[in-house]
Amino acid sequence: MAKIERALLSVFDKTGLIPFAQALEAAGVEIISTGGTAKALREQGIAVIDLSDHTGFPEMLDGRVKTLHPIIHGGLLYIRGNATHEAAVAEHGIKQIDLVAVNLYPFEKTVSKPDVTFAEAIENIDIGGPSMLRGAAKNHESVTVVSDPADYALVAEQIAKSGNTTLELRKRLAAKVFARTSAYDGQIATYLAKTFGTEPVPAQPAAEAWPTAVQINLPRAQTLRYGENPHQQAALYGRFAEYFTQLHGKELSYNNILDLTAAANLIGEFRGQLPTLAILKHTNPCGVAQGNVLREAWDKAYATDKQAPFGGIIAVNQPLDLSCAEAIVEIFSEVIIAPDFEPAALELLRKKKNLRLLKMHGSPAKAEARDLRGVGFDSVLIQERDLKAVADADLQIKSRRQPTESEVRAMLFGWRVVKHVKSNAIVYVSQDRTLGIGAGQMSRIDASQIAVWKAGEAGISLKGSVVCSDAFFPFADGLIAAAEAGATAAIQPGGSVRDAEVIAAADDRGMAMAFTGIRHFRH
Repeated sequence: MAKIERALLSVFDKTGLIPFAQALEAAGVEIISTGGTAKALREQGIAVIDLSDHTGFPEMLDGRVKTLHPIIHGGLLYIRGNATHEAAVAEHGIKQIDLVAVNLYPFEKTVSKPDVTFAEAIENIDIGGPSMLRGAAKNHESVTVVSDPADYALVAEQIAKSGNTTLELRKRLAAKVFARTSAYDGQIATYLAKTFGTEPVPAQPAAEAWPTAVQINLPRAQTLRYGENPHQQAALYGRFAEYFTQLHGKELSYNNILDLTAAANLIGEFRGQLPTLAILKHTNPCGVAQGNVLREAWDKAYATDKQAPFGGIIAVNQPLDLSCAEAIVEIFSEVIIAPDFEPAALELLRKKKNLRLLKMHGSPAKAEARDLRGVGFDSVLIQERDLKAVADADLQIKSRRQPTESEVRAMLFGWRVVKHVKSNAIVYVSQDRTLGIGAGQMSRIDASQIAVWKAGEAGISLKGSVVCSDAFFPFADGLIAAAEAGATAAIQPGGSVRDAEVIAAADDRGMAMAFTGIRHFRH
């Protein structure tokens, strides 16, 4: 196996650069470099040949053209041992380049800055870097390509042992290059689409409002022990760590992540409101309540259903204090999410080794405004996230009787909750707590009956409650059942061909009814 004779190093991120270059120099490798990379190497006494001296052509156009040269790409791409290729490079004085270490201009980081200008973004689109990486990766039979500083140590180790890298490693590094450049191009495409106004706009319902193709490029955040079940492998991709910091407990599972993100989205509905606590199980709320303090909110939420919360997820909208923590530790929970934890509460909760504690940063509403969902068959559904909120001014009162002030507060509270319950969804509430929840049933009347049954099991009266339905009542029977259970008011989207019958049923029973005009199916 031929030894690596010549390497080209050109990196923006200089993490690990010096030890790597020192290892190459110790192995007798000639190093070609550019600009800031060459300067950093020389400052450490490492011998470097400037790229312009290697090509015989000066860097120009403010650095836009430096590596885009036949001397560079010929040295990377020619096939060793191919007589025609060998003759061509000999004729033109092209020297082989056996190793390339390149990382790219930080386009993603640049455009994430709130004050970034378009000109700044454009200048951070790397051209020469991806070209060298792709050329070296294509010719991986002979060329080692390193796009990630995390791989420096292994490459250096193999070179120190044999003077070259193994073909197996070069293949892995080549595949990594194409994943990186694909993700890089995807970020550029996404940014330009948004900047140039070609992204879908909510006011445009036509198919043309959506792009004809979508690139999904997300970095792997972590591998998971398994998926929903032990026989399924799984991993987490994306920017999850920017929104959550784990303070305690064992590694999150696939199901933990599904549940806690559902909890985070629900509690986000109550950002800036009274102390609010939500308990979820299998992504469905089983108790949500508000109080003057979190402990009061816990007592009300837990009272909704004292069986389902075992092994559940708890989310709060304020820093978790000791009093509430003392109540929570009385049952087994999988995860607690809070904007922060008071020191005494954190100390207590950390005594539960299997309890995962996550600090949530900011509002879920700030995340990407689209949902992606795999449906199998090599297909993905993409939709706008359901961020629609309803205020009291949006309520369309359809009944003869106007709702009382407390009924309006209950309607708005319950509407925030039912939005996060799997459809068909029925939630009975008072103005600051859930009373009974029926989730994920094939018919709305079934969901209502389950909610009534759950309230009865918990010893909670539904007299004077408000019933919330995520979609319209298709028949009057669902509303009649709610009235018989004790509900005095209802909130629903409306829009059924039998709306008049449902309104009449409400009027016959003295119920107040509000339409929202917004449906909240959750499948």
